[in-house]
Amino acid sequence: MSASVDRPGAGSGEASSAIVLAGGDPVTGALPRPLPTGATVIAADQGFATAAVLGLRVDLLVGDLDSVTADDLDRARAEGVSIDRHPVSKDRTDLAIALDAAAEQGAGEVTVVGGHGGRLDHLLAGLLLLAEPAYADMRISALMGPAVVTVIRGGATLHGPVGDLLSLIPVHGPARGIDTTGLEYPLRDGELLPGSSRGVSNVLRDPAASVTVREGVLMAVQPGVPDDTQAGDTTR
Repeated sequence: MSASVDRPGAGSGEASSAIVLAGGDPVTGALPRPLPTGATVIAADQGFATAAVLGLRVDLLVGDLDSVTADDLDRARAEGVSIDRHPVSKDRTDLAIALDAAAEQGAGEVTVVGGHGGRLDHLLAGLLLLAEPAYADMRISALMGPAVVTVIRGGATLHGPVGDLLSLIPVHGPARGIDTTGLEYPLRDGELLPGSSRGVSNVLRDPAASVTVREGVLMAVQPGVPDDTQAGDTTR
């Protein structure tokens, strides 16, 4: 599966980009879409190990560092990585601290890698965190295993193979004035309420689908289901 996203305003002159390496299940080198080049790389605790897999040099390592190995921590110091260590007893997750750091550095585009698998509570909290109002000035997407997750504020163009699943999920409140093109089940000035399953299991009809939302925030999830037979599962 290959998926990507373009957003209005992308291009020359925009704020810098950042890659945030999160924890969770191990990440392989086969990502569902390419990473941005020239981005600041921020590792959240055990996400530091992912950098070597992806051939990235970490600029900043943050978190309580309770999951990073001693060898990796020594390597980070040897490579001159900036380290921002926090107490284990804290009220922000390591991923939140990493996103805070990206915001402080003025990143306009943030790609999170990892964060899937592991503890279910961490996964749910991490997904909701991506759409937190505090990060409204950043365009955030996440590569979680085969899945691509995109936070949509205003609008986005989502790319992927025809027939791939795509779900639109409202977060932190209702999403209204939704218009889509390129999807099997279009919305026209539609509304999605938190807890509703109406936006689940849509299908890409074209290689590029447009989604705009007048009010609220949507999370677009392209799960990258490897079994093509499941692409037709549009149970609603």
